[in-house]
Amino acid sequence: MKLEILTPEKKLFSDEVYGVQMPGVTGLFEVLDRHAPLISALTAGKLKVLKDKNNNELNYTIQGGFVEVLNNNVTVLVEGAVQI
Repeated sequence: MKLEILTPEKKLFSDEVYGVQMPGVTGLFEVLDRHAPLISALTAGKLKVLKDKNNNELNYTIQGGFVEVLNNNVTVLVEGAVQI
């Protein structure tokens, strides 16, 4: 699936990934390939990008925002994010 992480200033990430874990307002959740359509609010916390099945990952600390999952594309819109 394709993941994009966007802030008001710039595009932080855009690539094919295995999955992504995000801090939703009701708790942590994960989106994998071919996930059902979804829109959710995100809280400040850790976003984990699962690059492949071999535990290769990138981690970001994010501020609040939103995520949209549609047609195997995941778009994360956040106020700010820093790769850790």
